[in-house]
Amino acid sequence: MRRSVAAVGRASVGQVWERYAVLADWSSWSPPIRRVEASGARLVAGLTGVVHGPPGVRIPFVVDAVDEVAHTWSWHVSVGVLRVDLEHEVLATSAGGSAATLVVDGPLPVALLYPEVARIALTRLVAG
Repeated sequence: MRRSVAAVGRASVGQVWERYAVLADWSSWSPPIRRVEASGARLVAGLTGVVHGPPGVRIPFVVDAVDEVAHTWSWHVSVGVLRVDLEHEVLATSAGGSAATLVVDGPLPVALLYPEVARIALTRLVAG
């Protein structure tokens, strides 16, 4: 199942991109994330790591692609045989802010439910 979600806010594209690109910042805009352990400090293709969520929740990930100029990146998370692919993009808005989009491709119920959780994080991500 494939679902999309987006949020629009006052933060500039550059601000939003940096909030994505620096993994140590993820917990500041995504409430479920407590911390991120990764093979690097910044998004790059091939980066691997683990997102630590609520106590006991550890989600391994691999960053598949990053385009800093286009402000896009994709990654996948895997838990056992469950795999979810996520595609992110940051766009400028006519009001001078930005829009952050996310496409989630994975099995039910993850692809059905996760976009609703992600909407909260994306709203905080683009906030000015």
